[in-house]
Amino acid sequence: MKKIKLGQIGIGHNHGEPKMKAARRFPELFEIVGFAEENECWVEKREKNAGYEGLKRMSVDEVISKSDAILVESDVWDLTKYAKMCVDAGKHIHMDKPASGTLEEYKAVLDTAKRKDLVVQLGYMYRYNPAVRKCFEHIKNGDLGEIYSINAEMSTFHPVDYKRWLTNFGGGIMYILGSHLVDLIVYMLGEPNKITAFLKQTGLDGIDFADNNLAVLEYDKALARIFVSSVEVNGYGRRQLVVSGSRGTVNICPLENPIHMTYSDTSLTDKTYGDVHIDVPVEDHTANGRYDGMMQDFYAYIVGAKQNPFTYEHDYLVQKVLSEIVGGVRFYGKNID
Repeated sequence: MKKIKLGQIGIGHNHGEPKMKAARRFPELFEIVGFAEENECWVEKREKNAGYEGLKRMSVDEVISKSDAILVESDVWDLTKYAKMCVDAGKHIHMDKPASGTLEEYKAVLDTAKRKDLVVQLGYMYRYNPAVRKCFEHIKNGDLGEIYSINAEMSTFHPVDYKRWLTNFGGGIMYILGSHLVDLIVYMLGEPNKITAFLKQTGLDGIDFADNNLAVLEYDKALARIFVSSVEVNGYGRRQLVVSGSRGTVNICPLENPIHMTYSDTSLTDKTYGDVHIDVPVEDHTANGRYDGMMQDFYAYIVGAKQNPFTYEHDYLVQKVLSEIVGGVRFYGKNID
């Protein structure tokens, strides 16, 4: 089995260390060459974390030159900048989310990667959620019929430090968490005809950013609703994805830790009123390794054993829709605290 030489650029992304830990769990797949971080604040905070133990710190250019593939895990506002450096050099990338820069800059990265036949894998973790994958199968098989409604929620009651960090982003928590849900909805329904966003600021804890947000995506016959909040008590426990069509409904709530999935279709009952569903057993392989499957697929995409179902065009459309929801991609302050 061919090993892929893997480096990492940036340790500032909150998912960066878990990705490196996941990659290091598969020494038969990856040879880790080292990591780069140009912000000394992150070096001081995270260089000694377990995920980077024993790894050599390098320059960005050195990581690029010595790697076959690269985890781009910088601060969010620098992701597209480093991704461009990697694909320009002919390297496959796993790029964390959401993308940064202008839509034109991000599209240039994807166009270059496509032209050079390079893998671009985005770090949207719910692509690997086993219940979400079951939902995709139901849709593909026609079990749900024509999709009329999607309700997607991903909230948390965030601590003050995290909320201060969110002031860096136009759209606040919608930009960071809402991107996950845009990814799923666009995969299921494609590009919406119309987008209406409600980005509200509660001012809780005296922090001024969009912390209580709703977006409605309109399709020919379907409505998709995205709700994300930084001020919802037990928001994590209520994270959910509900997909309803002419023949059935999938309800996943919570989305993770633990996953609970139910399924209902028109064959189960002729009753109009009442809660009629079946509980769907889900083997949660992500509970102890949220990114293991993602890293295994990254390898498989590179060696040609699998084809990435999330195309360059899909990844661009996710960023396009997200940008429209938040009123354009804007970054403020670059405060890492």
